[in-house]
Amino acid sequence: MSTMSTRARGTALVRRPAASLADGIVTFIERQPIDLDLANRQWQGYVAALEEAGWRIREVPQDDSLPDSVFVEDTVVMFDGLAVITNPKAPARNPEIVATEKFVRDLGLDAATITDPATIDGGDVLKVGKRVYVGLTGSTNQAAVDQLTDLLAPRGWKVIAVPVTKALHLKSAITALPDGTVIGYAPVVDDPSIFPKFLAVPEEPGAHVVVLDKNTVLMSSAAPDSATLFIDRGYDVVVVDISEFEKLEGCVTCLSVRIR
Repeated sequence: MSTMSTRARGTALVRRPAASLADGIVTFIERQPIDLDLANRQWQGYVAALEEAGWRIREVPQDDSLPDSVFVEDTVVMFDGLAVITNPKAPARNPEIVATEKFVRDLGLDAATITDPATIDGGDVLKVGKRVYVGLTGSTNQAAVDQLTDLLAPRGWKVIAVPVTKALHLKSAITALPDGTVIGYAPVVDDPSIFPKFLAVPEEPGAHVVVLDKNTVLMSSAAPDSATLFIDRGYDVVVVDISEFEKLEGCVTCLSVRIR
């Protein structure tokens, strides 16, 4: 584990687990019992790891009626100073955006919204440099890609659609290291050739990292071999146990939105 500066690196938006967390949506895996007390402790550990890395924590208000609301990443995506409010396809998840939109506007951020017929979850959006990879999934459609392109092309971003048929979200299959190398668990990546630099990892949870700074990534403790791979490439690795969220197809990226 690295010794990191306490200088603020940015703001991380988070949302506490709902009391109804166990009712969250699962799609590609079997439903398992959720230990809510353990989930709350794991969430606190995750937030502590962000704080220790120098991130300011801001909490979107908890809502016990929204089981998946802890996965705040799905409700907003940041592009420099622009907050793009998503439009979740799942009716049970669409209300999650209300509190997030109010929160980011109260922070003084510029905001834009994705609107019908477009649907999109933030977990389907991966930024690598000025490239924006958008997964075409059961949650995100081509209309969302088109709306994002209209919003972002004038700001210098290139939006690229990516087929995703083997995982819930794009970032269930891939994320990226600080140097821009896309990492993924090959059995759930449809077409690695889309990415200029791709590194296969040995464990599915190893495909999920949060970039804390240019030298450090945050990842699940469930992928020790992948952690070793990143360490061998010169990165510092911070690990957290998020087993209860992984039972709901969540990962380390889902639990926060980083505003740099």
